Amino acid sequence: MKGTSLSPPINCQPKFQTIPTRQFNTVKTIPFQFTTRRQFPSFAIKSELQQNIQNPVPKNPVPPLVAKSGQTLAGGKGANQAACGGKLSHPTYFVGQLGEDVNGKLISGALSECGVKLDYVNVVKDDVPTGHAVVMLQSDGQNSIIIVGGANMSCWPEKFGHEDLEVVRKAGIVLLQREIPDSVNIQVAKAARSAGVPVILDAGGMDAPIPQELLNFIDILSPNESELRRLTGMPTDSFEQVTEAVAKCHAMGIKQVLVKLGAKGSALFVIGEKPIKQSIISAAKVRDTTGAGDTFTAAFAVALVEGKSREECLRFAAAAASLCVQVKGAIPSMPDRNSVLNLLQYA
Repeated sequence: MKGTSLSPPINCQPKFQTIPTRQFNTVKTIPFQFTTRRQFPSFAIKSELQQNIQNPVPKNPVPPLVAKSGQTLAGGKGANQAACGGKLSHPTYFVGQLGEDVNGKLISGALSECGVKLDYVNVVKDDVPTGHAVVMLQSDGQNSIIIVGGANMSCWPEKFGHEDLEVVRKAGIVLLQREIPDSVNIQVAKAARSAGVPVILDAGGMDAPIPQELLNFIDILSPNESELRRLTGMPTDSFEQVTEAVAKCHAMGIKQVLVKLGAKGSALFVIGEKPIKQSIISAAKVRDTTGAGDTFTAAFAVALVEGKSREECLRFAAAAASLCVQVKGAIPSMPDRNSVLNLLQYA
């Protein structure tokens, strides 16, 4: 998919770049039930850099705060999920856009270290920066985030060609996030559906209604409590309220909803079936929740494409998220497969 900018706007000149990646171990997988012709068992699209920087915002909601320290780390929902897939020893392709800047080099290096294949990364020129975020981390590990789109939101083609989406049609599963244009996600989701490839849409990212056209072509929607509340306009404080909000998602045509409930665990709602609950696997110390939801979603996807049951997928994802929150940073906190399996033995 080096044609991710096959017909970009005139003022954006992309430069395709094959970024070297190191070799990594893969695991034997069971093809997803929709089809058996799978070459790329995992796939993530989206790029973003998490960085502590100063950005102008419309209004300062609180008095100035003094931070104890600052750190620049690679991250972003799609990058986090791709890194998690790679560190879980699952063949993972990252498809997205980076700026031609030091931050782009930082994120590509971090993904490469995690074993993620970067054959389909597009480097955008003309001073378009790599997407980034300002993460405000509190002492209890909770965080607030300001997102700057950069290359994530710029210079995408209006329409992809057939060859551009071949990597999607050959995937085992596709992970999408809402930090790139909806028009890109819609084209990718349609291509995946045409080939019988399941699609998980993480609801995190832009705070705007999800187009029905996109919802029509996804298999699993994965929001957290606050995202589910914004999406449905319904309260999500209790499990009963979450269940009612999910019912509204089902009415939108979404057959499966994977809800991340923070300290209350998670639940998978399949239309017409009883919800499957999963408690958290307690962490010795919560240091940073940044990337925990992305870890959970990616680990669930890895387990799903490997043929595990829904219950096993939820438990595998819970273990991965538990290990994630014990380490500061997003990509640096992603656990490897052996660590997850060892935790599951004793949890």
